[in-house]
Amino acid sequence: MEAATQTRLLDNYVAGKWTAATGSEALDVTNPATGETLARVPLSSSADLDAAVAAARAALPAWRDVSVIARARLLFALREGLNNRREELARSVTTEMGKTIGDARAEVARMIEMVECACAIPTTMQGRILEDVSRGIDAETIRQPVGVCAAIVPFNFPAMVPFWFLPFAIACGNTFVLKPSEQVPLTQQLAFEVLDSLGLPEGVVNLVNGGREVVEGILDHPGIDAVSFVGSAPVARIVYERAAKAGKRVQALGGAKNHMVVMPDAVIDQTVKGIMGSAFGAAGQRCMAGSVVVTVGEARERLLPALREAAETVRVGDGLDEDTELGPVVSAKAKERILSMIERGLEEGAELLVDGRAAGDETGCYIGATILDGATPEMDIVREEIFGPVLSLVHVDTLDDAIEAVSKSRFGNGVSIFTESGAAVRRFKHDVEVGMVGVNIGVAAPVAFFPFSGWKDSFLGDLHAHGPDAVEFYTRKKTITSRFYSSGQSGRYFVEN
Repeated sequence: MEAATQTRLLDNYVAGKWTAATGSEALDVTNPATGETLARVPLSSSADLDAAVAAARAALPAWRDVSVIARARLLFALREGLNNRREELARSVTTEMGKTIGDARAEVARMIEMVECACAIPTTMQGRILEDVSRGIDAETIRQPVGVCAAIVPFNFPAMVPFWFLPFAIACGNTFVLKPSEQVPLTQQLAFEVLDSLGLPEGVVNLVNGGREVVEGILDHPGIDAVSFVGSAPVARIVYERAAKAGKRVQALGGAKNHMVVMPDAVIDQTVKGIMGSAFGAAGQRCMAGSVVVTVGEARERLLPALREAAETVRVGDGLDEDTELGPVVSAKAKERILSMIERGLEEGAELLVDGRAAGDETGCYIGATILDGATPEMDIVREEIFGPVLSLVHVDTLDDAIEAVSKSRFGNGVSIFTESGAAVRRFKHDVEVGMVGVNIGVAAPVAFFPFSGWKDSFLGDLHAHGPDAVEFYTRKKTITSRFYSSGQSGRYFVEN
C-alpha cells in the first residue's frame, strides 16, 4: 500500500497549467518488459474534458489572429525542444510500450519530422487567387482554421502518432485537445513539458488523460469541431459515425492486415531483411506491419530457408538493451490474445514454421518471432488483425493470384512487393487495392510531407493524416468574389510610415 502511494499520479494539461484530474479512478501504467508500475494515469471525468475544451475555445480567437510566420517560429522552437530531449523521449517510449530502443529512436525522429513539415505552414496554407473571372471582378480562396480540434491516439506509437495531428492543427491556427492512450501516457507528458516551455497562449494545447468516458465525450462534445482517431477498425467506425453525426469533421484510421508479395526474382537477402523488420519490428504492433507473406511460384523455395533462419535467431528481451531485436508486446492481455490467435491458426490447418510462444522470461509480456506456414486467404490468421509478432505464409502461382489475394482483404492500409521486375511493379501498384505501396520496402509508411493514405476498412473519412491532407483537414476554405467601382483617384490615400 505504501508503494502505491509513492507512485506518481499523472496530471492533465489544461489552459497552460498542469492540473489534477477530478476523476476518482486511475490505472497503473506498466513496463511490459518487467511488470514494474511506472505511474498511475487518471480516468478523467467529463468535467475535465469540459475544462480543456473551454480553454481551447477561449484561446481560439487570439491564436488564429497570431501571424502564420509567428506560429511557424513557435514550431521551430518546438522542434528544437523535442530534439534536445530525443533520447529521453525514446527511452520513455521503450519503457512504457516495449519496442526496442532503436525502433523508439526512429519513432521520435519521425515525431520531430512531423513538426519540421508543419513549419512550412506559411507556404502550405496559402490559398488561390484569380483576377478577372469576369470584367473587373476577382475571386480568391483563403484558408482559415476549423476551430477546436481533438485527437484520440493509440498505444503503439506514443510519440509519433499524436504528432501526426498536433503540430499541423496548431500551425493552421486551431486549438487542440489530446487524449493519449491510457496504456502509454508518459511520453506525451514529456512532449507537453516541451510545449509548456514555449510560452504558447493558455489553452492552445491541452492534454486530457482518460479512458472510454473521455473518448465518448470528445465524439459528442459541442465545443469540438474536428476529431482525429487512430485505433482498431471497429472503434474507428464508431468514432467516424458518431462524430460525423454530431456534425464534426472526422478522420478515423483503423486496423490493417498488410501483405508482402515476394516474386521469384526477388533479391532474397534484402527481402528477408525487409520482411523481418516489417513483421517483427515493434513486436508486430504497427498498423503498417507486414503480417502476411504471399510467395509467388518458386519464390517460396528460395525464401523459406533464409526467412526461417533469420526468425529463429531473433534476440528477444527488454527493449532498453541495445542488443535486443524484439521487445515485449504491450500487455499481458495483448499476449494472451495473440497466443489465442496462433492457436486458432493451428486449428485452421496452418503449421508452425517458427514457434516463438515460449520466448523471453516469465516476468515480461514476451512472444518471439512466430511464423505460420501453409495459410490460406480464408483463414482468420490471414483475414483478421493479430497485432503481434506473428507472420503467416500464403503461396500462390502467379502475380495475378497475389494481387487478388491482397485486394480481397477488407483492409487496405499497406502492401509491399519484392521484385526486380519493373513490369511486375507497374502492374502491381496500378491494380492492387491498397492505399500505401512499398517496392522492395517492408514498411511503406510515408514521410511527413506525404499523406498516410489507407483505404477500405483501414480508413474512414476524406482527408488523411499529415502531408498536404493535414492542411486540408485543419482548414476551412472561404471564397471571396470582389469588385470595386472607384477608379482609385479619389478618397484618402494610404501611406506606409
